[in-house]
Amino acid sequence: MNHVEERLRDEKKRINSITAPEELETRLRNALNEAAPKRTKRRIPRVWKAAAAALFLIVIFGYHYNAFAYYGKKLLGFDELISGTLLQELNEQGMGQLVDKGVTLEDGTEVTIDGIMSDANQLILYYTLRNPKGIEDAMGGIFNPEQITGFLTNSNVHSGTSLINEDHTEIKGMRTFKPVSPFAKQLTLHYREQLQNNQGKDGSISFPYDPNKAMQTQVKKSIRKTIKVDKGTITFRSITATPTMTLIEGSFNVENFDRIHSGLSGIELIANGTPVEELGSGHQSSIRGRNFSIHYGLLPKQLDSLELVMKEFVGYQKLDQKLSLASINENEPISLEGKGLWVKKAAVTSQGVEITIATDDDVLLDGVSIEAQDEVTSLRTTVNQLDSKLEDGTIMKERTLLFDTSVMPEYLHIKGMHYMKEYNQVIEIPVN
Repeated sequence: MNHVEERLRDEKKRINSITAPEELETRLRNALNEAAPKRTKRRIPRVWKAAAAALFLIVIFGYHYNAFAYYGKKLLGFDELISGTLLQELNEQGMGQLVDKGVTLEDGTEVTIDGIMSDANQLILYYTLRNPKGIEDAMGGIFNPEQITGFLTNSNVHSGTSLINEDHTEIKGMRTFKPVSPFAKQLTLHYREQLQNNQGKDGSISFPYDPNKAMQTQVKKSIRKTIKVDKGTITFRSITATPTMTLIEGSFNVENFDRIHSGLSGIELIANGTPVEELGSGHQSSIRGRNFSIHYGLLPKQLDSLELVMKEFVGYQKLDQKLSLASINENEPISLEGKGLWVKKAAVTSQGVEITIATDDDVLLDGVSIEAQDEVTSLRTTVNQLDSKLEDGTIMKERTLLFDTSVMPEYLHIKGMHYMKEYNQVIEIPVN
């Protein structure tokens, strides 16, 4: 894999690992209700081809999927939302539940909940928006499914995708939610409708649910393995594999987890000796630390072996290095326990002392200060972070360190660094 492909892969994993604070949705909604932007009418284009229509992917709580299917061939029009291998096979089996319930929004758009499928990992809801006068918002933002409730059920939306037709009169969409209770016999979808006056309106659609038609779980096992890392511990609690995805759940209490953006990306699930595709991950705070979930693709039908491999995780290296700025060559890296540091420039400006450095992408320096005339000045802030490329094509992370002093420093002090450390810990999961 060349460096560009590797960089794109890492960036995908970084975006997937981003999670929103629990209160963020409420705060955003309140802010939008108080000062929503004005909408302007525009003529709806009718020349878009379906292949180039707007494909809207929403990632709300930290992960997304590259393949979804409605498990019932009775629902037509969702073919373009179906991809993958085993998912397509399941679609051919005619599984799922028809719903065919709907409402009409204030602008005349008809919303139909076409069908659902559910298993122990998630519920997938399929819906259609229709308006012969045209749907102005090509991404279907006029209708926002948010939550499904029912008996012992309170499931928030996780992700979704939608596709508009070339006439802009119909949108086919899907949303995924947390799994619902197997004891629920009726479910209610709660949604947010965007009105013409830029205000929001809450609505709901109720429909029957048959838990007996839920997809059967393929693997459900406790793992209960804890691995010690430099700044804490990570515990893998369980694995649940269903016909739609494989879920690893656990918790961690790691002091420096947030210092590196790719914290959970170094954990692999190996089935029959082959890595299972990682679809994304998420984490949230709890009383005992943080809970996390990692979402992988489907396990093979014939499962002979299963392993969880923590190749890398956030680590910390104590350094206590004192570097002479007078002898530093910007083209020659300084070794920080196997990681490279380039000092590009040091200068006194109107903002104070500015030192521009570059490091490997997964490195964050800790305890940085400068020394001039026996006076030590700690780092005030870091600015202008961007990617740079070495002559050999290696992508580096470049940024400028700011210090509150007007005296040119003699030394750069570094106490330690946070980085992605190799652990190569293997957990074998019995398959019998």
